Amino acid sequence: MIKHLLTMADLQPEEIHTLIDEAEGFSKGAIWTPQRQAFVSNLFFEPSTRTKCSFEVAQRKLGLEVIQFEASASSALKGETLYDTVRTLESIGVDAAIIRHPADQYYEELLEGCRIPILNAGDGCGHHPTQSLLDLMTIKQEFGRFAGLKVAIVGDIRHSRVAHSNAVALKKLGAEVVFSGPPEWFDENITYESIDSAVRTADVVMLLRIQHERHERHSGVSKEDYHREYGLTLERERLMKPGSIIMHPAPVNRDVEIASSLVESPRSRIFKQMENGVYVRMAVLKRSLSQKTGGKYHEAFAEKRAVAR
Repeated sequence: MIKHLLTMADLQPEEIHTLIDEAEGFSKGAIWTPQRQAFVSNLFFEPSTRTKCSFEVAQRKLGLEVIQFEASASSALKGETLYDTVRTLESIGVDAAIIRHPADQYYEELLEGCRIPILNAGDGCGHHPTQSLLDLMTIKQEFGRFAGLKVAIVGDIRHSRVAHSNAVALKKLGAEVVFSGPPEWFDENITYESIDSAVRTADVVMLLRIQHERHERHSGVSKEDYHREYGLTLERERLMKPGSIIMHPAPVNRDVEIASSLVESPRSRIFKQMENGVYVRMAVLKRSLSQKTGGKYHEAFAEKRAVAR
């Protein structure tokens, strides 16, 4: 069975914990290498800094051969479908495709005919499973658990694939998830809480940027107004309970969703999330490739990692 990773709904709780544990192992120097030369390609049809670079670092740490793909220089400009692009890469020997695409559920057209793992690096407003996994790894490092935690996700909820993936995963693992931000950017049937209430009681405050590129029209709210009404200001940060942390998937719009001075404050785990992203993506690549290429995983540590900071 091909081990795609398309949404967090693809993973059972025990699989999530296994991936986090293996990512922790990689962070401590554990090694996995395929038994034969393996090729992967990163197909990004939207801009990316963290996800694209993180995947490539993960791939090179695993000793994989990375086949460069630039959407702006590919036959997609000549009208080639995504399906034909992926089938082409499969036909020439690529073992897995990592794809970011602006269309929600772009992967549906690939599943029937493609015989290599598809790793979703973000689909439109849909899902971003590897971002969710690195967020979960960061939370587990901090608290050692998910059950009983309260996570407040604040911002442009409707247009955020990160919010959607984390809501699915965190609830599956026993955490309480509440949402805050402009009500007009909310889907129906979600648990709303004002930001002033949420920051006082949440263990994790996860900020999201405004997804301007996914809005059909300009939001009409100024940066200053948004920061005052819905941002994590210095005043709100002082209301957070002891031991609670700040997270953000980035890119960060400083002094919009979060005060600039809080980005690297003692509560912040924003850059820790980015660090964890490499190790999580190593674990995800191992999961998808080991069935096809073989390989052995060697632990390089005997004691469990201490809680971060």
